[in-house]
Formats: sequence, C-alpha cells, structure tokens
Amino acid sequence: MGLGSDMYRQQILDHYKNPRNYGELEDSDFEHVGENPLCGDTIKLFVKLADDDETIERVSFVGDGCAISQASASLLSTELRGKTLEEVQEMDREDVEELLGVDLTPMRVKCAVLAEKVAQDGAAIYVGDEEIDQTTTE
Repeated sequence: MGLGSDMYRQQILDHYKNPRNYGELEDSDFEHVGENPLCGDTIKLFVKLADDDETIERVSFVGDGCAISQASASLLSTELRGKTLEEVQEMDREDVEELLGVDLTPMRVKCAVLAEKVAQDGAAIYVGDEEIDQTTTE
C-alpha cells in the first residue's frame, strides 16, 4: 500500500480533479475553515446534521491546495456521512491514510489530515467541547 500503488494514485487524482461534494451547503448546521500555513492549502467544510443533532447527514467543502489535501477533503466528505460528531473526534491520521490508500511522507501528513482537523475543530466548536481561538460568524 505504498506510494507506488497506481490504483491509489489514480483514486487521489480522480478525487482531486473531480471532487465529490464540492461547494457550499446553504443549510449547514456548522462550517469551519482551516489552512496549512506551510503550503497554503485551505479547506472549508460545511456540515448538515440529522434531526438527532449529532449524526452527520451531509458534508461539502470548498478549498484550494495540493492534490493530497483536496483529495483527502473529497474522500472525507463521503466518509463522514452517517458518522456521529463523537466518531469524527475519534478519527486519527491512520484513518486518513486508509482513506487515501497511501503511506504518507512526513511532508505530506499535514496536507492529508487538514480536512480531518477542520472537521474535528468544527465539531468541537459546535458541541462546545473545546475552546478554539477563532471567531465564528453566522
């Protein structure tokens, strides 16, 4: 499952060129933006919750950056559907590597986990679990 796997490379390129769930969700329950200042990648996630107020019904994103960060956001946007906010908080780097299907070099880890971090920070702010130094506007 290394970087040499053409199948996984193709998947990453496909999600980069044809991102799933790209665009803003008008009726999102929360949105959150994050960036990787080292390379300039940015991702803004929009999350719509089910009536139970904890299960993710829909996710979309907008952003700009390298193939890894944008493919990761696209893959994550499909993977998060049906998960609870608590399950999102429990995700880690290995989950992202599994989604991408590649072993990440240290330089690429921050690119790959950016969308996951944005989802986790947004969920934490939404449920009030964590104080994150960012001003949000409705």
